Amino acid sequence: MAYTSIDDPSAHFQTTLYTGDGNDPRTVTNGGNSDLQPDWVIIKYRTAGVSPSTYDSSRGATKRLYPDWGSTEATLTTGVKAFNTDGFTVGDLGEVNSNNIPYVAWQWHCNSGTTSSNTEGNTTNTLQVNSTAGFSISTFTSQASGDTTIGHGLGGVPEFYMIKSRNNDYGWWVNHVGMGDQSDEYVAWNTTGDSATVSWGAAPTSTLLTFSQAFVNSSKNTVCYAFKEKQGYSKFGKYTGNGNADGTFVYTGFKPAFFVCKRTDNTGNWLMFDNKRDGINPSGRYFYANGGNAEFDSTTVLCDFVSNGVKVRSDNNDIGASNATYIFLAFAENPFVTSTGIPTVAR
Repeated sequence: MAYTSIDDPSAHFQTTLYTGDGNDPRTVTNGGNSDLQPDWVIIKYRTAGVSPSTYDSSRGATKRLYPDWGSTEATLTTGVKAFNTDGFTVGDLGEVNSNNIPYVAWQWHCNSGTTSSNTEGNTTNTLQVNSTAGFSISTFTSQASGDTTIGHGLGGVPEFYMIKSRNNDYGWWVNHVGMGDQSDEYVAWNTTGDSATVSWGAAPTSTLLTFSQAFVNSSKNTVCYAFKEKQGYSKFGKYTGNGNADGTFVYTGFKPAFFVCKRTDNTGNWLMFDNKRDGINPSGRYFYANGGNAEFDSTTVLCDFVSNGVKVRSDNNDIGASNATYIFLAFAENPFVTSTGIPTVAR
């Protein structure tokens, strides 16, 4: 059985729903079994076509990027203002805190904002690591020419990472184990495009990530979010759609709290599901990670969160088309089997 080393995933990932009040400041408190001090948060205005926004504790709480397009980093005093021991504080910026507007926040804990200098690669990077959950945040300035290499601190080869230039209009480039050769396959988080072949410079190793000039450009301030799969907590892989409402079962080894999928053999949106906005199966509430659309509440684009994975219940192009290839990432609500070997009760 798939034992886990993380019996309470809410210490490392949580989805939080809140209603804005338009006040500055406004404190948002999480509601998981454990307190979670977020180090990376993505926030989405649920009922209107407003871009999601993302902040992290390595770049600094006031530094905003938009995950759905390649704009430069902005410094704001009215967006996310602080990361707290069990949540975060926002100002009165409409995309994070308009009066009576519902929001969703997806949050990952790293190392409570504590960073160190890493010199394992040819480029010194500022590194924050949660080795228990297999998550690190790196900030660095890329090389003026040639490949940039940085240490990621995860103690194993990452299955998923994405990077964004902070000071130029450049895409969100994703490296994912499900696409095959991690040395030259990529897909963009902020577009519907299928996977493409461009050399990263080298495949990731247990210590280093390599970025060619195609991905980081010359002397650019860059952020990288990297994940190493942890049994019973996180899963990164691929599946094939069957073109049927009785769709593919995607094994994760845990009951998911968060599930994202993307078609890679053709164009398709990044779909984002979680266990809070619907709360029951089947789940039809999702967002496009690559777009600012309002929340979809579908009766045809559906999936079930079950005790050991995700059951796709759609033939839609973005999640279950016949013979289509999809990559996915998932984080747990509950492990299937605890660290002591006891099966959990799906909640």
